Amino acid sequence: MDHSTSDCHLNAGEVDYESESNEVPEPLSVVDDELVPKVGMTFTTLEDAGKFYRNYAKAAGFSTRVRCTNRKGNEIKNQLITCSREGKWKSKISPTEKTNPTAGLNCPARIYIHTLKDVGAWIISKVVLDHSHPCCPSKAEMLKQHRELSMSIRRTIENNEEAGIRPSKTYQSFVAAAGGHRELNFIEKDVRNYITREVRNVSEQEDAKEFGKYFLRMKEKNPNFFFELQLEEDQSIKLAFWADARSRAAFEYFGDVISFDTTYNTNRYNLVCVSFVGVNHHGQSTLLGCSLMKNEEIESFKWLFQSWLRCMGGNAPKGFLTDQCASMKRALEACMPTTVHRWCIWHIMKKIPSKLNGYKGHADIEQEMSQVVWNSHSKDSFDRNWNDFLLNFGLGDNKWLSDFHTVIPCATKSCIEAQFQDAYTHAKFREVQVQFRGKVNCITRLKNSALGYLVYEVGEQVSSSIFNKFVVTYDSVAAEVKCHCLLFESRGILCRHALSVLSFEQVSQVSPRYILERWSKKVKRRHTHIKSSHDEPLMEPRSKRFDQLVFRSQNICEFASESEELTAILHRAYDNVMAEMEALKAKRKGTSSLSHEDANLESVNELQSPPRIRTRGRPKNRLGSKLEKQIANATKKKKTKVLSEINLFDAASAAHSNCSQYQGHVMSYQFRVPAAGDNSLGV
Repeated sequence: MDHSTSDCHLNAGEVDYESESNEVPEPLSVVDDELVPKVGMTFTTLEDAGKFYRNYAKAAGFSTRVRCTNRKGNEIKNQLITCSREGKWKSKISPTEKTNPTAGLNCPARIYIHTLKDVGAWIISKVVLDHSHPCCPSKAEMLKQHRELSMSIRRTIENNEEAGIRPSKTYQSFVAAAGGHRELNFIEKDVRNYITREVRNVSEQEDAKEFGKYFLRMKEKNPNFFFELQLEEDQSIKLAFWADARSRAAFEYFGDVISFDTTYNTNRYNLVCVSFVGVNHHGQSTLLGCSLMKNEEIESFKWLFQSWLRCMGGNAPKGFLTDQCASMKRALEACMPTTVHRWCIWHIMKKIPSKLNGYKGHADIEQEMSQVVWNSHSKDSFDRNWNDFLLNFGLGDNKWLSDFHTVIPCATKSCIEAQFQDAYTHAKFREVQVQFRGKVNCITRLKNSALGYLVYEVGEQVSSSIFNKFVVTYDSVAAEVKCHCLLFESRGILCRHALSVLSFEQVSQVSPRYILERWSKKVKRRHTHIKSSHDEPLMEPRSKRFDQLVFRSQNICEFASESEELTAILHRAYDNVMAEMEALKAKRKGTSSLSHEDANLESVNELQSPPRIRTRGRPKNRLGSKLEKQIANATKKKKTKVLSEINLFDAASAAHSNCSQYQGHVMSYQFRVPAAGDNSLGV
């Protein structure tokens, strides 16, 4: 059985070359007979045959393209090469609406090549030299297929690009040197394409090597740039982690709580793009490291977390926020046993409503669920509100900040607000002001007092008839205030209930423990003086090495050519050097990891790109975890089921376990009340 495959279908007349072997049409242009293809010509390889036809096309004044290739398994059996103006594409758009020119003119010129089984060679079995259009040999060099840049031209382009000379100026210099445009066998577009394709960008085969070279360049600019790679047996990249000097310095200030995001991926190689993110004193995200991962297995996460800890001096964060992933959880337990691990509330709130979107009124359900999660101020109130929520439904502003030196006016006459105004960044002071404005809805009443330790009940009016009650304790001796809403413990901002008690007690200045250095605008942080690592368009190092080697080899060869003895010495030296280089290359093939400490240009040149993934269109902006996919599949099945069959207690427990830990909208971690003089966030 013939398991052959084909890129096109050939007619019987095109396959049977014997019928046309006696007649060869005359060419339309005068070409040296040695360059004209003839039936029966043989070639060692298919590439040689294609090159021969291209040379003929250049002499005759046209260009070629491979029309189709027939294969049997992985072996090519025959190939049809035609004039590039063969065929005619029929547009569905009428000519009156589409006026763009088309190159297809049904040109019949072609050659048919097939392999000789017994000989292992290639033979031309059919030739058609006639064209349906005029050919112009004098302008053939301007056809795209025949335009080329010599090595000297390419090196000049590279040197001018490095010197900052515009491509148009570079091309004009070639025109002036050649004596006119017609004397060049390339156009300005070729110069620009070469700069874009070769100088500024890299080919697919060089992706991994350029990835490693980028790390080396960043390391050369700043020795504190950190990176580590884990490689497969074929030297392809399995895991990669990196962080620049600015990120490493920022970790000293904002590394107490980390958000770990694995919800993005790359298009070409389907690698998971991972980020370690903290929150700076403006309440903004700050990048503390990046990674690419081939898979999301436990061992991969362990390697990544260990690399990140080495990068950050072995200091584990106090809190770590992740998506709901068992692999992450186990890796964290092994690598950071003292770190408090919490699921990100954003992910939880995104997933739970998606479990209900098949039911009528799911928008109201989602809104009510958000109220339960965000407005339950204790474990008991959450349990009570959650049960009411299940019963009722039959279920189981960011502003752009201007000039840093401007001052946001105080909303009240409070000296405490002025204290925060003087210390905090604009973003965090706005959060403080929200609490001061909310204080007007609070009614404070003393419940108990003993030896300077006071217990207050603060009622907050949330509607015309509803008051929420909060217990606030105040130690006048230690100047310590604490509210059971735990806003300060969760977000580092004093709540309106505590501020009401301080105002009731006529406190004019809060203890320094409540003005966190983390949100301060006055601290000169070391990381702000470190430039972020940005790459620059650099020359391909291989070209530089080639130029140096050629220059030195010319001198050596000139000296060695004086006698047979010197030539023999040079040949032996070449053999020894080649053997040494091959041994070094073979040794590096077994390397399974690469770090910023031992990497060099030669080692990154061995890197291979991961297997490319064929995709249709661009990928989704955000990846879904296994849990999300399970939820999505379950949702489709449950759309037709009765609501009473849905068990939401698993969702309730997930939300409950996380909600009880914090009350903020930004991160689900708890701050401990710091001791005097301790301005760091605690979990």
